[in-house]
Amino acid sequence: MSNSSTVLTELTQMKKVYKDQNFTFTKEQQSKYDELLELRRAFITYWKENGMVWVGPRVEKKKEDNNNP
Repeated sequence: MSNSSTVLTELTQMKKVYKDQNFTFTKEQQSKYDELLELRRAFITYWKENGMVWVGPRVEKKKEDNNNP
């Protein structure tokens, strides 16, 4: 899997399965989940190292009030 959106989609599906199965995974499901989670973390680490994500405080724009002269 080389696409981060595919990994994220599969993780979301596995979380639904986890909930539907009374919060338990089979051994195969657990290993697949661990693999997907590791891939997701690798993507995020790569993005942070290459400056592809914003890491910092949120900057809010100030609203202008047109009613004040």
